[in-house]
Amino acid sequence: MKNSFFAIVARMKNINRWGLMRNVRPENIQEHSHQTAVLAHALCVIAKEKFGESVSAERACLFAVYHDVSEIYTGDLPTPIKYANGRIRDSYQEIETEAAQKLLAKLPDYMRPSFSFLSEAETEPEWLYVKAADTLSAYLKCLDEVSLGNGDFSAAKETVREKLDLLAEKLPALRLFLDDFMEPFGAPLDLL
Repeated sequence: MKNSFFAIVARMKNINRWGLMRNVRPENIQEHSHQTAVLAHALCVIAKEKFGESVSAERACLFAVYHDVSEIYTGDLPTPIKYANGRIRDSYQEIETEAAQKLLAKLPDYMRPSFSFLSEAETEPEWLYVKAADTLSAYLKCLDEVSLGNGDFSAAKETVREKLDLLAEKLPALRLFLDDFMEPFGAPLDLL
């Protein structure tokens, strides 16, 4: 069916994340992509305004909105499997690229150049901030699940936090976010 790109993208709400773990509150890739976009935008604003980095917060936000769109076709492959070894990682990357190309083919020709980032964003300077935001979103999910009494996320919380701390060594904007903006997460609305 031609021009079905946006109908397919709307199906992001049907793809659940964290498939190997019990979830108190399920999360889909549409929710996750929104949160990742908000966080990527914030990280790039911090990077640009506080640290003089030459990045576009708006472009990072756009990349983040679509960063998991290939999972409409592939499903959400859990991180421990996706990165178990180089062969699996490279093969899955190839599958994601093919899925992005398949999705791009659902757009009319005149729109495709404006969506080429679906398979090219990883070469852009903003991509590192999108990946940091993606990891930060995973950490927030772990915090939520643990706070709801779900011990299944305890080990993931520690692993993801270690990954964030490593990323923060390279990204001062992420370090600043972790130091200045994390504490209120999980607090009741009346206390925010």
